[in-house]
Amino acid sequence: MVQGVGFRPFVYRLAIGYGLKGFVRNTHTGVLIEVQGPGQLLESFCSSIRHGTPPLARIEAIEESALDCCEEADFHIGDSTAGDAVETLIAPDIALCSDCRRELLDPADRRFRYPFINCTNCGPRYTIVESLPYDRPSTSMRSFTMCPECEREYHDPLDRRFHAQPNGCPVCGPALLLLDAAGLPMMAADVEPSTCATESPKPLAGDAVTEAVVMLEEGHILALKGLGGFHLAVDASNERAVKRLRERKGREAKPFAVMMRDIVQVRSWCDVSEGELAALTSPEAPIVLLNKRPGSMLAPSVAPGYDRIGVMLPYTPLHTLLFESGADVLVMTSANFSEEPIVNDNDEALSRLTGIADAFLLHNRPIYLKCDDSVTIHLSGELRHSRRSRGYVPAPITLRKGGATVLGTGGELKNTVTLLKGTHALMSQHIGDMKNFEAYRHFEQVVAHLQHLFQATPELVVHDLHPGYLTTQWALRQNIPLLGVQHHHAHLVACLAENREEGPAIGLILDGTGYGTDGTIWGGELLIGDAAGVERFASLESMPLPGGDAAVIHPWRLALGYLHRSCVDMADLPFMKGRGIAQVLELLEKKVNIVETSSCGRLFDAVAALCNLRGEISYEGEAAMALMHAAGGVVGEKEFRSALREEKGRWIMHVSPMIQDIATALQQGMPVTEISQRFHRTLISCFLEIIGKAANAAGIKTVVLSGGVFQNELLFVTLLHELQQAGYRVLTHARIPPNDGGLSLGQAIIGRRMLS
Repeated sequence: MVQGVGFRPFVYRLAIGYGLKGFVRNTHTGVLIEVQGPGQLLESFCSSIRHGTPPLARIEAIEESALDCCEEADFHIGDSTAGDAVETLIAPDIALCSDCRRELLDPADRRFRYPFINCTNCGPRYTIVESLPYDRPSTSMRSFTMCPECEREYHDPLDRRFHAQPNGCPVCGPALLLLDAAGLPMMAADVEPSTCATESPKPLAGDAVTEAVVMLEEGHILALKGLGGFHLAVDASNERAVKRLRERKGREAKPFAVMMRDIVQVRSWCDVSEGELAALTSPEAPIVLLNKRPGSMLAPSVAPGYDRIGVMLPYTPLHTLLFESGADVLVMTSANFSEEPIVNDNDEALSRLTGIADAFLLHNRPIYLKCDDSVTIHLSGELRHSRRSRGYVPAPITLRKGGATVLGTGGELKNTVTLLKGTHALMSQHIGDMKNFEAYRHFEQVVAHLQHLFQATPELVVHDLHPGYLTTQWALRQNIPLLGVQHHHAHLVACLAENREEGPAIGLILDGTGYGTDGTIWGGELLIGDAAGVERFASLESMPLPGGDAAVIHPWRLALGYLHRSCVDMADLPFMKGRGIAQVLELLEKKVNIVETSSCGRLFDAVAALCNLRGEISYEGEAAMALMHAAGGVVGEKEFRSALREEKGRWIMHVSPMIQDIATALQQGMPVTEISQRFHRTLISCFLEIIGKAANAAGIKTVVLSGGVFQNELLFVTLLHELQQAGYRVLTHARIPPNDGGLSLGQAIIGRRMLS
């Protein structure tokens, strides 16, 4: 990763410092340096390149060769060269650096309060680049002609903005425009929002920012254009404003992320460990899930009923100006209606966000590719992703070895795609849930952009086995060889690949939905194998989903199904009151419209509904999260009953005895907190026992933990610790999500293995 990160200026300054001659230039394969001088100085020069690179640079290989000397007059930066086979990488979008922040807030600086300040160490990269090499004509900045002063900086090798491709200033760069809900300017416009042509001079944008802050303080909803798309922002301490945002956005209960002024404010409202602090203040600047402290001023509707809240710090100059102009703490959520992709275009924002936003703070720098915020949590000593996007994409996952170019298309939920090229797994940003046309169109754009940017045509397209997924249907329309891969096999291999392991391994794969090879829905699986293939060694007991997908969004239906299959007397439990249970029981008795599942996610949902925590849900995982939070962060010592039985060559982890015990406990008045604690302990003990049987049978002590259920921190942390204490080598996810956001990596690796 040596383009767009100040690498050529770094090399130039080194060469000048050593008194060497030659040149450096960008190429389609990276950076080419030709340097001549005394041998000892050349050795020092090469050592400095290896050990003193710019903060955002990443070197995977250096190839050196000796040439006959052809005398150069000096050392200079040459023109970039293109080629057919792109091998270089592009940096992700990076948070505002300390040098630019200092200039942004310095009244004597010519970029004082300029909301698009950047340099080679920070600012937009991936979301503005159209093709490589990474030069200004290949970015969305090509329509902005630099003024003489910016031109001077750009061509001065000793300047921090030397060859900073998004370079600009209030005179020649992008500008802001504040519009009302009808799309009309609220003050004198700097530019028309749908154009890119520059007109100089332009006034500073401070007035627009100040007016936007006033609107936020008054409780209005602001649509704010950022790096990878729009946010919807409101005052996070204003309960009425947050509720209004929920109503307009169609987001009933899913927690909102917030942006806080600085780390001092974060510490006053949240508990922050050293690892969490490092993530918050890193150049990637992700959302970090932090434990809330009692007595915070956050509106209750920001994250109702949850101990953690997603927090990020201002990562763009515009965010910084909002807080410097008086904003305190802001809800900062993706600008979209529920289930749709983030908005990234001005005209699109004015169309799709009508009725949601009270005002629009736009700018006229186009965003080529949508890129949501990354979401992370610090657990068991590592920062772990639940959504890998801005700040991290398209930095590759480096593989053990190269091979064929393969495209993995991911699944339906939390979709990403992965392009394998050489030893790089190029994973896309978070695309989202593939449930509507807008999401499908975003998916197509991302697939096309990855192939275009890295000039790679896949030899094989790999898709999920589920025939109804839009990603599967897209794959079937391609004129490229195809491979269908079982969902949980892909999860296992994704974790192996992330950890640069080939296996075989024991994979405990726990999630909500995955199409099985037998036509049922899997999701509580113990697999043994690697990219070449897996054995389904064990699974959770199959349970009915009455009404199919209807049971997923109405977990009380699940609860009835689990009770019926477990032969529990249908005594009146609190969750049944006011429900149409007779119709569901009829489906169960007649076995009509019933889908079978071994899903661990559905087990969590059913128990949550039994405990009357969530009878209906508005987003995936809501019931399971409520059950986890009910445990109060404690895994119990006592267990409910469970059973392991070998049936037809596969071990079955029977949960019927546990369901029977939970129903009895509820009838006897056991507190839900204790039920949740015992439930977690029962599952963990069951998983430890079945892993032991698999280890003895296969002679393997390496265990993979993957699948969306492992976002349950109570289950994950406890099981990981107890497995390690028992002597297992445990592989987990950190750089990619354990949920379906990591699925495409496993698919692509399995596809490459098939071709080898």
